[in-house]
Amino acid sequence: MPKFLLRRWHGLHVVALFILASFFIGALMIYRWELGLAGFILLGVMVFYVVQARASFERDLERYIATLSHRVDKAGEEAVTELPVGILLYGKEYEIAWVNPFVLQLLPGHFLGKGLDEISSDLIPAIKKGEESVKISLNDNYYTVYIRHEDKLLYFFDMTETVETNRLYEEEQSVVGLIYLDNYDEVTQGMDDQLRSRLKSHVTSALNRWATEYDILLRSIASDRFIAFMDQKALKEVEKTKFVLLDEVREVTGKEKVPITLSIGIGTKESSLRELGTLAQSSLDLALGRGGDQVTIKEKNGKVRFYGGKSNAMEKRTRVRARVISHALRDFVLESDQVVVMGHKNPDMDAIGAAIGVLKIAEVNNTDAYVVVDPNEINPDVQKLMEEIEAHEYLWSHFITPEEAMDELTRHTLLVVVDTHKPSLVIEPKLVDAVDRIVILDHHRRGEEIIKDPVLVYMEPYASSTAELVTELLEYQPQKLKMDVLETTALLAGMIVDTKSFAIRTGSRTFDAASFLKSHGADTTLVQKLLKEDIEQYVKRSHLIEKATIYKKGLAIARASEGETYDQILIAQAADTLLTMNDVKASFVISKRADDKISISARSLGEVNVQLIMETLNGGGHLTNAAAQLKETTLEEAEKQLKSAIDEYLQGGSSE
Repeated sequence: MPKFLLRRWHGLHVVALFILASFFIGALMIYRWELGLAGFILLGVMVFYVVQARASFERDLERYIATLSHRVDKAGEEAVTELPVGILLYGKEYEIAWVNPFVLQLLPGHFLGKGLDEISSDLIPAIKKGEESVKISLNDNYYTVYIRHEDKLLYFFDMTETVETNRLYEEEQSVVGLIYLDNYDEVTQGMDDQLRSRLKSHVTSALNRWATEYDILLRSIASDRFIAFMDQKALKEVEKTKFVLLDEVREVTGKEKVPITLSIGIGTKESSLRELGTLAQSSLDLALGRGGDQVTIKEKNGKVRFYGGKSNAMEKRTRVRARVISHALRDFVLESDQVVVMGHKNPDMDAIGAAIGVLKIAEVNNTDAYVVVDPNEINPDVQKLMEEIEAHEYLWSHFITPEEAMDELTRHTLLVVVDTHKPSLVIEPKLVDAVDRIVILDHHRRGEEIIKDPVLVYMEPYASSTAELVTELLEYQPQKLKMDVLETTALLAGMIVDTKSFAIRTGSRTFDAASFLKSHGADTTLVQKLLKEDIEQYVKRSHLIEKATIYKKGLAIARASEGETYDQILIAQAADTLLTMNDVKASFVISKRADDKISISARSLGEVNVQLIMETLNGGGHLTNAAAQLKETTLEEAEKQLKSAIDEYLQGGSSE
């Protein structure tokens, strides 16, 4: 029952009692008037005291209520004026209408009537979006602003201490780095002890200076390996330098005529030291897979940042790895009932040549093998080669479509992926998911995306082409080889195309592989025939090249006109041609393709790492040969993105 009804009920009850008492006393007077008179006097006294008590109670109650109201009002007033919480009222035009004293301390000078953007440019957009709160920075302090839209009211809570605590926590998180001297064993093999000691001293001194400058704990764990422990603050400081340590070590050892390069893998943003170590090792593997001479920083969430990578991968003089991989591949082939070979979408000469080489490895080991090619995705660049293959009865019988490959799969099928390691780029991604055992043979620098759980990986960025790698694997097959002219010529054509006729990315092992193919019947005249182009294609390429301009010293950019479309091969050829011009260190060609994607082909002579530039645009490739494809954008916007990526590269960093 409500209190006011309860009080009313009690009042009626008392009145009723007095009325009953009056009747009783009145009846008593009939019989004994003196007792009745005394009763009425007593009753009057009681009524008087009850009325007085009630009046006193009501006066006390009113006084208590008035005092309580004053206290509540005073507490509210003090909350508005004295508590460390800012309160601001704004008008319809987002102008400041009223503030409490706390906000007065934040806004010196006259501010009433001015817009909220005088405080922070983030406030008005947050209000318009209907957000409940927004974080702002003001006078070196940090605030969380809660928005009461219906009252046009803002509450400011000072979060500076919390932000600073979080910053200190972030800065003090542990970071683990693994440092590897890429080619130390190679260059010091057979070296004079005095020179080897001096070389190691140069490297160790540079590393120790670096560690001391940035408060890093550095320890040697092998002749060519170091481990580094630091915190996030030190890592951020080192990143600001873009890891010039790489350049310093390369330069100081270069004075001894034996330049040594570093690869560094760093694990960060993980609380467990064991997990940090795993991330660091994974980062180092990625750096080495991309050719070395670079830093890879990997976070727990998978984000990766790259620095360096300015030099070409060092060619390995020893062929031990090629022999080991060749024997391992032979074992996998013998354990399989069939081998399926697949390259990347729109396969080029290198992919087709390498696939034919793997086909030969399976053949000499008496295992059925097939090459997957999509007849709807044949580049004009390999059209002549495919025509020669169609005329070759044996080879053509081993070329199948992706659909036929899916139908032919068994539990013991071995899938060999050539000239790519990214599942998104293969001809038929379903094959990758359907097969348990996959071998990767590739010469591209490793990217973050890679086929999961391959049984064998042979990725050598130093190699000119995948055809070169496969040729070396053929050399170490135990059985005596008898190769057809078209087989050897296809492999040689792949090497010639990727090296621009042995002009770039060519090492001594490249010529050794070419010599091996030539000795087994490779026809250089047939290669020239396969590489011939139409006059129409030549004219179209020239039309694209004439649009070239120099963006920055030595960097040429050619952008096709709106409405024009070119195929990928022609775009790449235009970039190659631009690179032959005087004073051009790197070339970039931008054009729309028939599939409405914007393609960017990039080439360089080695001084500019176009791979890092293309990776910023979600592309990839080699230091001297890379590309990217952009969706849902315009040629003009693609050029802006390219120039931004170039600027970022010239500043020294790259991330993905």
